[in-house]
Amino acid sequence: MGAHAGAPAVSLRPQMRPQKLGQPPDAADLIAAARLDGRVGYAVIDMTTGNVLEEGGGADGFPPASVTKAITALYALDALGPTYRFRTRLVATGPVKDGEIQGDLILVGGGDPLLDTDALATMAANLKAAGVRGITGDFRVYGGALPYARVIDAAQPDQVGYNPAVSGLNLNFNRVHFQWVRATDGYTVTMDARSANYRPDVRVARMSISDRNSPLYTYTDGGDYDQWTVARAALGKSGSRWLPVRRPAIYAGEVFASLARSHGITLGAAKVQQDAPAGDTLVSHLSEPLPDILKGMLKYSNNLTAELVGMTATLARTGSATSLAASAREMTAWARGDLGLEGADLVDHSGLGSASRVSPVALARVLTIARRNAALHPMLKAFRMRGASGNFDDAYPIHVEAKTGTLHFVSALAGYATGPSGRPLAFAIFAHDPVRREGLAGATDDRPPGAASWNRRAKGLQQALIDRWDAAYGG
Repeated sequence: MGAHAGAPAVSLRPQMRPQKLGQPPDAADLIAAARLDGRVGYAVIDMTTGNVLEEGGGADGFPPASVTKAITALYALDALGPTYRFRTRLVATGPVKDGEIQGDLILVGGGDPLLDTDALATMAANLKAAGVRGITGDFRVYGGALPYARVIDAAQPDQVGYNPAVSGLNLNFNRVHFQWVRATDGYTVTMDARSANYRPDVRVARMSISDRNSPLYTYTDGGDYDQWTVARAALGKSGSRWLPVRRPAIYAGEVFASLARSHGITLGAAKVQQDAPAGDTLVSHLSEPLPDILKGMLKYSNNLTAELVGMTATLARTGSATSLAASAREMTAWARGDLGLEGADLVDHSGLGSASRVSPVALARVLTIARRNAALHPMLKAFRMRGASGNFDDAYPIHVEAKTGTLHFVSALAGYATGPSGRPLAFAIFAHDPVRREGLAGATDDRPPGAASWNRRAKGLQQALIDRWDAAYGG
């Protein structure tokens, strides 16, 4: 069931059909009232019996957006297990003699999605504690544990920080912090790799201010650095923004070399190591356990984390992860076969690519099985419902735990709802305006007109449907 294109020139708010006293509004009326051009699909399942209580467009494929991350979490847990930790190493190709490594020092990535500047600072301090003051060879970086991708989704605007490069060696979610402050003679601009305790400047990403009104940002490949420009007219007095990094291994190497210098360890500019390095591991950094990483991924909907854990899972399952797209196909096959996610077609692990398709009924069934196995439910965050005033109401009688998904003119919500009766429901709700979504092709604006209001109406529909299901089936 869906609301389709062909709206009148003046949009009139549809009127609900009269309801009998005590009956919840019809789902079709709720969808019409939301005024979402495009398609809406939904399904709700009784968790106890496994019966589909209601569906509309339930077998149709929709872009799942970040709801994909719930599938990725199950995939990673199945392949890697709950005790898995990512490992980042400092490897020496020769022995340490009189404080010098007789050979190269290599920063070796293990796909850790949470590696940050603070962690590299600790590794630099530990390298000093190991007695290293310098090297006779080169300082190198290795990101080849996972395949490199310049972006997660090529359809996104260049400047969005949620669409960085992907590599086996990543830092600060592969984002650089751009900050500007207006001075008497222009702007002071910094590009740094800040984290909680450190703010090292970087040169692998550079910014120039251009006297123009639009586009807001431009990006060009500077050969061995990322060259950005920003429109002066958009800057104002001061501000900051995270921008994506396209050379993640070199970025991590530059930051580590800067931190090492603060400990008296002199390293040259990082060179890329092409082959898997051999040598002695001098220092290691271990990530948090996988369930903690996945819980954070679902809470903050981090795209890079999803791609890294997804590709690492594929590598563990098959022994090879040749590309992000190939890994997504492997996860699709697993989801169809092991989860029973019929008709699924996933182009990545994060949901950033809008070409992915999942049906509401199939996903609601997967959520039912996952809840019974207690795999996914503990990692989902509470979805805050709104009271009659329109404000969030943490005492709302329906308790919802779910994963949201948002792209421009795509909205998704899937998870679990339990009302006062205690009857647990699993559900999936998808909305998609393909015409307006396709109209974004080649756009440089990361806030297209109409997208925010469309998304607000989609979220309102999600709550309205959940309210309806509790009223209709909860008691």
